[in-house]
Amino acid sequence: MKQIQIVPRETIHDMKIVEKEILSKEEKEFLRQLWNDEYPARLHLKTSEDFELYLNGISSTKHYLLFDDSNKIIGWTFTFLREDEDWFAIILNSKIQGKGNGSLLINEIKNKNTNLNGWVIDHENEVKQNNEFYKSPMPFYLKNGFTVLTEIRIENEKMSAVKINWRR
Repeated sequence: MKQIQIVPRETIHDMKIVEKEILSKEEKEFLRQLWNDEYPARLHLKTSEDFELYLNGISSTKHYLLFDDSNKIIGWTFTFLREDEDWFAIILNSKIQGKGNGSLLINEIKNKNTNLNGWVIDHENEVKQNNEFYKSPMPFYLKNGFTVLTEIRIENEKMSAVKINWRR
């Protein structure tokens, strides 16, 4: 297990990113809750089995957990292989968004990949489980050097999103 110590400019607290290939049962449950709290309600994973099915459906997965100074997980990004392309997803506790923490995680996976793809909800009409509107992270991705592939979309019962890509 590799640990990377990072002290972001935006905060005086120590953060650390831990890279893992296999998550513990406790980490999985915490991440499922983070997923359900921060992603739109349509993406809700009701049970730990649902989360397990999602994780088992992707391959070559590497997880990067962001811990705060009290050793609590506050963010998570992961990379995986889908149809011979490198993909990623990222989730941050909403309380720490807009402070550079997402960029810390994105830069970590950029350092280990030459090409990354993701789906981004590019509208503001999704609702989270707490009935708050889901704020599209598109400005974050643009700021972090991603290109929007406007001609490639996913539209289904779970999400309406556009593909983004980053290349070194």
